Amino acid sequence: MRHHVYGYLLLAALGFGCSQTPSASKGPITDAAKLREAAPKYAATVTAADLSKHLNILASDEYEGRNTGEKGQKMAAEYIAREFREDGLMGPVKTNTTNPYYQTFDLEKSQWGDGYMTVGSEKYLMMQDFFILGSSSPFQTEQAADIVFAGYGIDSDKYSDYNNIDVTGKTVVVLAGEPKDAQGNFLISGTQKASDWGNDYRQKRNAATKRGAKAVLIVTGTNQGEFNSLTQRYKAYASRPSLGLKSNKSQPTAASVFISPIAGAALLGTTTDKLLDYGNQVAKTGKPVAMNFTTAKDVKIKTERKSEPLPTENVLGFVEGSDKKDEVIVVTAHYDHVGVDTTRQGDQIYNGANDDGSGTVAVIELAEAFAQAKKEGFGPRRSILFMTVTAEEKGLLGSEYYSENPIFPLENTVANVNIDMIGRMDKDHEKTNDSNYIYVIGADKLSSELHQINEEVNQKYVNLKLDYTYNDENDPNRFYYRSDHYNFAKHGIPIVFYFNGVHDDYHQPSDEVDKILFDSAEKVARLAFHVTWELANRDNRIVVDSNKK
Repeated sequence: MRHHVYGYLLLAALGFGCSQTPSASKGPITDAAKLREAAPKYAATVTAADLSKHLNILASDEYEGRNTGEKGQKMAAEYIAREFREDGLMGPVKTNTTNPYYQTFDLEKSQWGDGYMTVGSEKYLMMQDFFILGSSSPFQTEQAADIVFAGYGIDSDKYSDYNNIDVTGKTVVVLAGEPKDAQGNFLISGTQKASDWGNDYRQKRNAATKRGAKAVLIVTGTNQGEFNSLTQRYKAYASRPSLGLKSNKSQPTAASVFISPIAGAALLGTTTDKLLDYGNQVAKTGKPVAMNFTTAKDVKIKTERKSEPLPTENVLGFVEGSDKKDEVIVVTAHYDHVGVDTTRQGDQIYNGANDDGSGTVAVIELAEAFAQAKKEGFGPRRSILFMTVTAEEKGLLGSEYYSENPIFPLENTVANVNIDMIGRMDKDHEKTNDSNYIYVIGADKLSSELHQINEEVNQKYVNLKLDYTYNDENDPNRFYYRSDHYNFAKHGIPIVFYFNGVHDDYHQPSDEVDKILFDSAEKVARLAFHVTWELANRDNRIVVDSNKK
């Protein structure tokens, strides 16, 4: 909101300059206008020098890339918690009597073990003839599988392969892709453009789950060579250990299994040519076709999933508010990165200086600034939770855990300010050597007021170019869904996300401290400070007036 010069002159005349500290007997200032006048003093404590000091420690080789659950991540957690404690922030996790700055929890570390599929006397091997995406295993031990064919596995108003078949508890075999008509147009869209049924395997998984199937086996490619080529990247991903939160779902999701045409044909008692000819039959009729496949009866599947707990922690520092202390602003960054790659030649440590060491040190600096303001009687009126989260690189898991197990009620959480990658230029801005920008994502998705606050404080204090390229709902990068703020937004909490964009060092060992533009990082961090200050000290809680989660 805009402020008049007359108001400032009047406050100065009355002795409410930002250099003046209220006496302890009078208590903290709760007047929004007086607090706004004090903001620049504390914003000035967020400096490039201090950001550099912290980042040169957290993104050093000693911290080994801060991989979730490993030594470097633990060292980083200790460093952040120590900074919070020394700056005077409270540790708000009352259930942790050992260290109230830690929200500790166990992730589940899992990977595939023994896996095979037998069809009569023939044996097909996991990671060779088939593999599973995801971590759910309906065949943890060897089990008989009841096989049923469901065409392309599509279940929509325009076209459904599930009419007149019951797949409850069964293992469904479907073809990859989606059907076309005789003219070569896709039946679902009626054009040359494929729908989500052909582009996203999860559509078929979800349809199978809704129908009660145990697993969906997606026949991919026309031969073994093409299967290997098409699935090489997915197979490499499935072969690695993964981290996840323990699932509390009452209804499990059907497993998504990618299988070769040879294995698929064996399950259906046919040849690969006849199986792949199904698409031609559909093209002639424009609808699902009943095929006389004699599904194999002697099918056994085993897909062993080995798992173990992996302890980790979010690090929380709390500045309690004054007259509106039950309302909370959450400021976040993720402090984990991807660790060490021992298979790599040369530099093996992914230090993640920009991703997201830069955001982490900004949160440390903001926490110190607000703690100092509180000591001197200048707010905040609302409480502020400064939180560096773990396991963002593993799927936003640390922030998801907090959102499901909040220390402070989500209904009292006013907004989330998320900082993930600041202080670098992306390729577009490198062309013009323009570092005076930041991508702003999500501020208008749930609250027009948050967007307005961000615009106004930037114009008044910082004067960065606010770039909304990635705020477009049609942005193919989908950055709005790819950082920790989303786990607040999905609960209806307004968010603003600051991001410098992707560069050649993204997720590479070359993402080092010496490439950070600390003057730029300082400006973005100060913008985040001013937005947080306004959110914490204004008279009214910002409105939630849209619904674009």
